[in-house]
Amino acid sequence: MIGRTIAHYKILEELGQGGMGVVYRAEDMKLGRTVALKVLPPERPLSHRDRERFEREARAAAALQHPNICTVYEIGEHEGFSYISMAYVPGKSLRQMVDIGPLEIGRALDISIEIAEGLKAAHDKGIVHRDIKSANIMVDDDNRVTILDFGVAKLIGKAPVTKDGVAVGTVAYMSPEQAQGSAVDHRTDLWSLGVCLYEMIAGHVPFRSDEEVAVVYQLVNEDPAPPSTLRPEVPSALNRIVQKALEKKPAERYQSAGEMLLDLKDARAELDSGLSVGASNVPSVAVLPFANMSADKEQDFLCDGIAEEIINDLSRVQGLHVAARTSSFAFRGTNFDIRQIGRKLGVSTVLEGSVRKSGNRLRITAQLINVSDGYHLWSERYDTELQDVFAVQDEIGQNIVHAMEVTLTEREKKALFKVPTTNIEAYEFYIRGRQYFHRFSAKGLEYARNMFTSAIIRDPRYAMAYCGLADCYSMIYQYYDSNKTNIENAMTASRKALEIDSDLAEAHASHGLAVSLDGRYEEAEAEFEKAIELSPKLFEAYYFYARTARAQGKLEKSAALFAKAGEVRPEDYQAPILCGDRTRPTLSAGDWLSRNGIWNSTPMTHEPGTSVPTRSSNSGEKTRRSNGTSAP
Repeated sequence: MIGRTIAHYKILEELGQGGMGVVYRAEDMKLGRTVALKVLPPERPLSHRDRERFEREARAAAALQHPNICTVYEIGEHEGFSYISMAYVPGKSLRQMVDIGPLEIGRALDISIEIAEGLKAAHDKGIVHRDIKSANIMVDDDNRVTILDFGVAKLIGKAPVTKDGVAVGTVAYMSPEQAQGSAVDHRTDLWSLGVCLYEMIAGHVPFRSDEEVAVVYQLVNEDPAPPSTLRPEVPSALNRIVQKALEKKPAERYQSAGEMLLDLKDARAELDSGLSVGASNVPSVAVLPFANMSADKEQDFLCDGIAEEIINDLSRVQGLHVAARTSSFAFRGTNFDIRQIGRKLGVSTVLEGSVRKSGNRLRITAQLINVSDGYHLWSERYDTELQDVFAVQDEIGQNIVHAMEVTLTEREKKALFKVPTTNIEAYEFYIRGRQYFHRFSAKGLEYARNMFTSAIIRDPRYAMAYCGLADCYSMIYQYYDSNKTNIENAMTASRKALEIDSDLAEAHASHGLAVSLDGRYEEAEAEFEKAIELSPKLFEAYYFYARTARAQGKLEKSAALFAKAGEVRPEDYQAPILCGDRTRPTLSAGDWLSRNGIWNSTPMTHEPGTSVPTRSSNSGEKTRRSNGTSAP
């Protein structure tokens, strides 16, 4: 074929062969440009189905005009040859690049971002590629990424070309539903992008075998090893992106290319900022909600309270990454095994346990499990009185720290397992209050406020209960009732917490939030700084400090604080979004917060420092049920 002319194209060299023909570099003699010419030879008889598929490639690709998608110029026939003329992309395929070895993390992210940009454009036009693979991704000499070959593309809403039950694509990159011949949509492309990203990081695809049937079995039934187990420098955020893209069920995968694109960009920004932490570089643990084994199902609050107290204590340890409560508790009642949960949360260990309460007697079991192999690192059973629950929580926390070989500082030893109250009834009211507080609704905050007040009545020296009470009043003032009395009550309660325990970081964060809502910025900043000094991993201190800086127009400082909040709690999604947004909001505080998906939009809203509440609707907005306020 070299030197032959097809229509007005002169064949110069062969570039590659695929299932739908041979691709050549050719000269367009009419326009004097180099093109890539995909040709179906006449000696290969085409079925009607193959020809329809060939023509559909051209129509689908020609409908797309995007820098990351190969441009189609023409479709035609000449002397028995069917051909498609498209832009010639010099450079290397991603497959050729990976064959040399794994890519640098930043390069892998940059390439993935451009692939996601192209897929977003295609999906927005209702086109699914269905054969995303490293061989179909070209990277030119300027590092521009181009997606090739929409040869098996499917126009959403049109009848499929392939028969039901026939898999189309390349097996190693197929989604489970695609490999099983089930209906596919745009989420199958996101799975394939996840495979390409894994391949760039690891140097090989996640599912490998000499037999295609074995590959299909793996991708349908097995979870791949997290990328960080192959390369310790892989950031935890990138680990989570790959794992979410490779979820077996489409509903648990990324739901759009735009959603995945945001996470990829956030991971790139985090890498550039130097805040990225490899998932396996720091000991990490997720504490699941303890199972209620009691006959009384109303005791769920006690089970949650025990797990949450352990989370709060462990979160004070600088050398330990602890998955946030909202992330860990999201797995309540799911069918995932411990290793799957650990991989999804990007942690090396998982703590699970159970509580059985009979009268004032408790039986608490706890076990720490290694995610990599599923083996127990430590387990224990405690039969004790209810009033000894604090000692049990302390011992569990200490055993976790010991099992993970974490060294505590003197400050951590002093603050880590401090008994918050000696009154068990006050403690029960407090953890009930916590349960209601996390629901973040008007009624939930009202119930929580009553529970924290009842705890304080039982123990007037219960500092954490005062923090909870202060945060309830701040949230009510900020989102539901702008009566000045609410913010005054928040300041009074947080001041009382500080009087009881001036070294309690949560108390300083609660007071900082309260005074920031009153417009007292300098005092708020001093409180947040103190909270961070006492507890360098307190997410709420960084987050509300960032919002306070933003309210003052200190946008660079605000962005840096949001970035730090994202570092100490990688699971949180709103801090990275705001980190990259250096524009001060000019719209109402409530509308701005709702637009950015920060809070569950509610009737009354305040940005720290504003005095006039605004009403906003949450219609169609993303809700934030776990509000991220100071942990009471």
